[in-house]
Amino acid sequence: MSTEFHYGIERLTIDTTIAIASGKIKGRLNEDAIKKIRTSRQHVDTIVANNKTVYGINTGFGILANTKISEEDTATLQHKILQSHSVGVGEACPSEIAKLMLITKMHALAKGFSGIRLETLERINWHIENGVIPVVPEKGSVGASGDLAPLAHLFLPLIGLGEVFYQGKTCKAREVLDKFKLAPVQLGPKEGLALINGTQFILAYAVKAVQRMLNCLEAADIIGAMSLEALTGTKAPFDERLHELRPFNGNKIVAQRLRTLLKDSAIMQSHVDCGRVQDPYSLRCMPQVHGASRNAWLHLKELTETELNSVTDNPVIFSADDTISGGNFHGQPLALPLDYCCFAAAELGNISDRRCYLLLEGKWGLPMLLMKDVGLNSGFMIPQYTTAALVTENKTLCFPASADSIPTSLGQEDHVSMGSISARKLNKVLDNLEYILAIELMSACQAIEFRRPLKSSEILEFAHQYVRQFVSFAVEDRIFADDINKVAGMIQDFSFVEKLNQFAESRGFVLIN
Repeated sequence: MSTEFHYGIERLTIDTTIAIASGKIKGRLNEDAIKKIRTSRQHVDTIVANNKTVYGINTGFGILANTKISEEDTATLQHKILQSHSVGVGEACPSEIAKLMLITKMHALAKGFSGIRLETLERINWHIENGVIPVVPEKGSVGASGDLAPLAHLFLPLIGLGEVFYQGKTCKAREVLDKFKLAPVQLGPKEGLALINGTQFILAYAVKAVQRMLNCLEAADIIGAMSLEALTGTKAPFDERLHELRPFNGNKIVAQRLRTLLKDSAIMQSHVDCGRVQDPYSLRCMPQVHGASRNAWLHLKELTETELNSVTDNPVIFSADDTISGGNFHGQPLALPLDYCCFAAAELGNISDRRCYLLLEGKWGLPMLLMKDVGLNSGFMIPQYTTAALVTENKTLCFPASADSIPTSLGQEDHVSMGSISARKLNKVLDNLEYILAIELMSACQAIEFRRPLKSSEILEFAHQYVRQFVSFAVEDRIFADDINKVAGMIQDFSFVEKLNQFAESRGFVLIN
């Protein structure tokens, strides 16, 4: 991966976006982008000079589109739009999300169809590079006409208003600008509207969800394979020939991963003639269930990367004589797949909880509740209560936000996507899923030790040993919340999957697709 990315010119991917946000890649404007930006700005200046009526440049906004604004007031209009649209409420979204919003907005505006000034874009990039990240309330966008309220808050600091995260603290934006001896930006015609029209709030959450859901998908395959081993399940349902007969991409990927994860397992070999005909669905149908969720993720990833490279503000400026007031700001193209992935992520948790339950039943040679001395001890009974609670909470989050629409702007904006809610909701489901998978992993590690001296595959033994560096085998009850949080941390920071992938690669196994 290159250490430099050119806004407005190169294709932006999810990995590159996250790398810019983490400081691994530097985003900049090259001469080609600068030329396009300046040309687009000249078109806006010509429109103003010729007193040609164009929405948002010399008119009001929304239902006020037919209200003409005088030439001397066109700049003031742009400042007022940031103030009037800053109506967000609730907790601030994570600073990483706000930074992703800045990055994705930089790329969209640098394509040269928005009429924004080079100086304004350079100030946005200054915020990215110096870690001066605007405070953005998480609620208030209906996901059409763009993410108006979140984007208005995102760009208040440009004009010296609002708050920012800086060096671990929340500060008044003006105080930080003064510290760097920077004056607020004086916005010109069209700039305020270009800043707040767009889908970058939805998009930032989608970028993060795509990254997090892939981690959960990969963890679910590994953890599911460990549970299968602990429960002496068979790998026969993962046979390549079976999945060629129903060749969904996700199913085939999961089946291949499970075959690799279980390769050369002594535990598996020990019960090939046990006489058990079929495993429960939560073991046998992992390719179908995990695979269907992976298919949903593949779709979201494709559409998110399309949006990453799109122009989503309004109006779009092709030339001084050719402007189009359209609907590229409408969040529906992301709202639907985000809702779809909400169900897909919830189902990963649902099937994981069922495997947690199977591990506790005391069947197939495992002690009931995964402890030898139960009665005095409750064993692993109560952690499964937590997975049950989290699974149900996820189900309550599965109502699709995109199924609803409430008209705004006195009916001018009469269909909205609610995609901002879809995006936030998916990330909440992923929060819960990470804990569910952590509890299954903790339980599977406990269970697999009752199969000793037999060992699992090389890869799964590494996974088990990695967990044991942080959480020990439980001989008796203890405060399992501590264990859950330690194991969940390994999933949340991606280290569990990353370490296992690195180990597999070092041994010549192919797990990454």
